[in-house]
Amino acid sequence: MTDDIAARLAAQNIVLPEPAAPIAAYVPTVQVGDILYISGQISFENGEILTGRLGDDRDLDFGYRAARACGIMLLAQMNKALGGLERVERILKLGAFVTSAPGFTDQPQVVNGASELMEKVFGEAGRHARSAVGVPALPRGAAVEIDAIVAVKPA
Repeated sequence: MTDDIAARLAAQNIVLPEPAAPIAAYVPTVQVGDILYISGQISFENGEILTGRLGDDRDLDFGYRAARACGIMLLAQMNKALGGLERVERILKLGAFVTSAPGFTDQPQVVNGASELMEKVFGEAGRHARSAVGVPALPRGAAVEIDAIVAVKPA
């Protein structure tokens, strides 16, 4: 990891966790050429899943924190798959799913937890396209799940 990226992680008080293992029949990452696809990462924090339904038993601040936790797990997956975050050329797209009560429409503000993290870690290369979709339920009761598409520099 370059000193610049390490400093940005430290400034955010981030120590990358061990990437989460798949919970079903899929792999966490697939690289095709210079594109890395990362399977959906649920909202883990300190080894616990952040659960709940936004607009029901969870508020916007909790959702933001859960999305940030997904972003940290995405970084951990990138780090493992690429052998370091310095190989990230650009975050191309985040696809986010937010467990939402009927009538909850602040999914974009929730997902800013991950989007803002990517920009803080990678600078301009962290700015990305995105979707933020409300859903009735996610695996293991997670509040948020986010997948990613990442452009990769040659090894």
